Amino acid sequence: QVSLQESGPRLLKPAQTLSLTCTVSGGSITSASYYWAWIRQPPEKGLEWMGVINYMDNTWYSPTLKSRTSISRDTSKNQFTLQLTSVTPEDTAMYYCATLRNDAENYQYGHWGQGTQVAISS
Repeated sequence: QVSLQESGPRLLKPAQTLSLTCTVSGGSITSASYYWAWIRQPPEKGLEWMGVINYMDNTWYSPTLKSRTSISRDTSKNQFTLQLTSVTPEDTAMYYCATLRNDAENYQYGHWGQGTQVAISS
């Protein structure tokens, strides 16, 4: 049913702003069934939850990234967007969008995009 696909630049320079878009099909980002999430995985490291947006346009962010992260949406395009400011080489990672369910307070990832590689290099 639901499918997601990331798009955006694959190479940035330090101090620039990363902007990635997740295009959703087979479901609506205004659905209350899911949170719409961004996750990343740096090389040789684990998955890192970055933040989510919900059907009411509310957002929540990782405390370590909150100051640099913004998630927004465009309901007419059924898309949600990640912006990460002041990037450094430490932000080099595979970036994913995904759905997140909270059935009876049990949070589980559901659908995942393919992921997009983003490198920050001078």
